[in-house]
Amino acid sequence: MQQTSQQFDAVIHTCRELFLKKTKDYGTAWRILRLPSLTDQIFIKAQRIRSLQENEVRKVDEGEQSEFVGIINYAIMALVQLKKGIAEQPDLDEAQAIALYDEEVLTAKTLMENKNHDYGEAWRDMRVSSLTDLILQKLLRVKQIEDNQGETLVSEGIDANYQDIINYAVFALIHLNQNSK
Repeated sequence: MQQTSQQFDAVIHTCRELFLKKTKDYGTAWRILRLPSLTDQIFIKAQRIRSLQENEVRKVDEGEQSEFVGIINYAIMALVQLKKGIAEQPDLDEAQAIALYDEEVLTAKTLMENKNHDYGEAWRDMRVSSLTDLILQKLLRVKQIEDNQGETLVSEGIDANYQDIINYAVFALIHLNQNSK
């Protein structure tokens, strides 16, 4: 599992670097996004990945990797929005944004390590397409919970679903990175 932890960190490093660069370019304009808007952004990316996996012809020269990175970063933004609420104007500086990013990554990684222990790294035997489907399923669950005004009777909340989405996307990127070597 040490290898998984290191691979997780390497994937997150790439995602964090992009998040940091985009924060320098755009500030924290994402702070005005409502949760359903972030959910829809992630859904669009997951649908595009599924389309790339099913179709032989690509008309845009961006692959699955960049879309999985986007999923991770948008899911982290959504978790921040869940905790802090929606802002009327960007209200975080770069240091605050990256500190919140790191907090959410730590929570997701801890969850991954705990589940990975219990499931015995079963994800290593999964296909990237299955991980994509699980992300889409989690997104449909989030949409339903959002439609229910955040209420669930017996199910995990929105935050747990976003954390799983982050971890599934990290696993997919680990697989894709290994297959490209």
